[in-house]
Amino acid sequence: MTTEPTRQRGSATVEFGMVCLVFMPLLFAMFEYGRLLFLWNALPEVTQRAARAAAITDFSNSAAMQALRQAALFRDDDSALPLAPNVSSANLRIEYLWQNGAGELAPVSVLPACPLANRINCARDPHGPSCISFVRVSLCGSGADCPALSYEPLLPMVPVPAVMPSSSALVAAESLGYTPGQSPCP
Repeated sequence: MTTEPTRQRGSATVEFGMVCLVFMPLLFAMFEYGRLLFLWNALPEVTQRAARAAAITDFSNSAAMQALRQAALFRDDDSALPLAPNVSSANLRIEYLWQNGAGELAPVSVLPACPLANRINCARDPHGPSCISFVRVSLCGSGADCPALSYEPLLPMVPVPAVMPSSSALVAAESLGYTPGQSPCP
């Protein structure tokens, strides 16, 4: 006695659909958290690159400063950081600081006319308010108090932090774009 096996049409499709209900959200969550970790690691690198470059770039040359901002974001144009459409060169805040005799840092209120003028100011008074001693770069949102940047997920269904951690870098001012034999600035 032989019995014919019953045909089960569509059972593989149903099983595939059930597995996709679990697997696809996990896959999308992995992509989103991978992007989040990339950004958390990229933001300090951006500020470090910008600070190192600002320490050796002429602060009075706006084209050089714009190129510095673009290079810090791994770009050669004004586009945003890869995988972060809300992080652009406008978010880089570059501050030039002076150091008083007690070692406290404060922003230079009026920048010297050129790097040579800064060298002269520092030779006269290394702890004076017109001597740029340090460069600090921060990634900020818009606002005077440097708010943290918001994180914009590509997939809003994945729960992620609303803001990215703050990132800043402080380096000693080096040449600030001064080259030996440079003519005095006006």
